[in-house]
Amino acid sequence: MRSTYRKILLKREANRKMIAVLLDPDKCSGGVLAATISVLKTSVPDFIFVGGSHTLSSSDLFIDLLREETKTTIVQFPGNASQFSTKADAILYLSLLSGRNAEFMIGQHITSSVAIKKSGIEAIPTAYILIDGGKPSSVEYISNTRPIPNDKKDIVLSTAVAGELLGMRLVYLEAGSGANTAVPVEVIEHVSMGLSLPLIVGGGIKTTEQMTAAFDAGADLVVIGNLFETEMNKIAQFVECARMYNEQE
Repeated sequence: MRSTYRKILLKREANRKMIAVLLDPDKCSGGVLAATISVLKTSVPDFIFVGGSHTLSSSDLFIDLLREETKTTIVQFPGNASQFSTKADAILYLSLLSGRNAEFMIGQHITSSVAIKKSGIEAIPTAYILIDGGKPSSVEYISNTRPIPNDKKDIVLSTAVAGELLGMRLVYLEAGSGANTAVPVEVIEHVSMGLSLPLIVGGGIKTTEQMTAAFDAGADLVVIGNLFETEMNKIAQFVECARMYNEQE
C-alpha cells in the first residue's frame, strides 16, 4: 500500500481527523503565495492539495516550490487530465459520480491513465460527489453536470456506496469552491454511517466551528481552500483547531 493512502487509513483508524489546505496555482501566486508559504512553514496541515476546476498554470514549478518550503504531503487535485503533474506525492484520481457527463466519469481518465501509470505516482481512486452549495460552482460549470440537492441525503449515500462497490478508495463530498453553504452535517453523518471508506468533505467551510461540526458528523478529512486565498493567516487557526480536536478525543 502506498504511503499517502496509508497515512489516511492509519489516521482514520486512530480516530485522528485531518485537514488539507487547497491551493490553486492560478490564484496563489506572488505575494499571496509568499504569505501562504510563510504560514505553512509553522502551521503544518496533514496535506496540501494542489489544483482547481479551471487551473491554467503549470503545477510543476508550483509543487516544486511547495516541496522546498513546506514539510507535508502534497496531493494533486486535478480538474482535468491536462493538469497532471509528476511532482506531487499522490494524485486524487477523481471520478465525478454525481454527474452524468462521461467525460468526467471516465473520459479524462482514459486520456491520462498511461502517463499516470508510467510516472509511478500514487493514484488514489476517489468518488467525487458534487453537492449543491447554494450557488453555481466552477465544478458544475466546467463539468456541465448538476449537483445533488443538499437535502437528498439518500441519493448522496447511494452515490457514495456505488463508488465504494466500484472499487474507489475515498469518497469526496464537494459543495464547490466559495459555496454559500457547506455540505450539511446531516448529509455527512448519513454518508459516514453507511460507508466503509474514508470520507473527505470540502467547499463552503469558512469557520473552525463548521470544520469541527463536519468532524463530529463523520468527516475524516476536511479541505479548505477559498477562504485562505484572501485570509491565509487563518490557516494557523484551522490547523491548531484540528490539533486540539484530536487531543480532546
